[in-house]
Amino acid sequence: MTAYRTMELDGKTVRYIDQGEGAVVLLLHGWGTEAATYHLILDHLATRFRVIAPDMPGFGGTYTPETPWTSAEYVAFVRQFAAALGVSELTLMGHSHGGRVSVRLLADPQDLHVRKAVLLDAAGLPAHHSLSWHIKVKSYKLGKAILGWAPVKALFPHALERLQKNAGSSDYRKASPVMKQTMSNVLAEDVTDDLPKIAASTLLIWGDRDTATPLSDGQKMERLIPDAGLVVLPGGHFAFAENWPRTRAVLDSFL
Repeated sequence: MTAYRTMELDGKTVRYIDQGEGAVVLLLHGWGTEAATYHLILDHLATRFRVIAPDMPGFGGTYTPETPWTSAEYVAFVRQFAAALGVSELTLMGHSHGGRVSVRLLADPQDLHVRKAVLLDAAGLPAHHSLSWHIKVKSYKLGKAILGWAPVKALFPHALERLQKNAGSSDYRKASPVMKQTMSNVLAEDVTDDLPKIAASTLLIWGDRDTATPLSDGQKMERLIPDAGLVVLPGGHFAFAENWPRTRAVLDSFL
């Protein structure tokens, strides 16, 4: 049963889950979620492993960064968090944004010894947008420029605010200003060059209808990571949860 704990890192509160005994599995959650979202994985693996999962900074019960971050700051956080728990050898799991951070860490593990890795619909590769998306973005930028012009702003003082409120993804609209910029920073990153540097044996689990991180991303990661295998499940960005019995069997076999 997932239960939260807290610790202080540099005087800031970090909330995390730490349950089970044995070899360590560290799980990094996706954008806009928190550690307990992954209770199916955590509770199951805790019967065989010590499973640790922090709420990443900006989410759940962990502190929000004072300034916008990139994945480099998230990697530094994971290193500091693991060191505070005395963890140096582990299996690393990451979903979506947590997968992006995992790739960065796997490419340069430094003092961490990562035995195996599991990437679940991981983010980090450039998005391939449709023509309609590009038109939408250009229209938003044009509207922002017009509505931000002083004479127009004087006539329609709340129009720009409404435009910005309705633009972007739900995650973006709900984020604080610092986390909005953080989201923009990490979405602009490309981890392609890090993939061939990953030495750990890596399991990729992907949804065949994922629109956030499409299956083509998983296929590319499988090609570029030296020791990787891809399991494709029916479903979207949380296909591992939609197909939990199969995910559980795959994880048990790999781990």
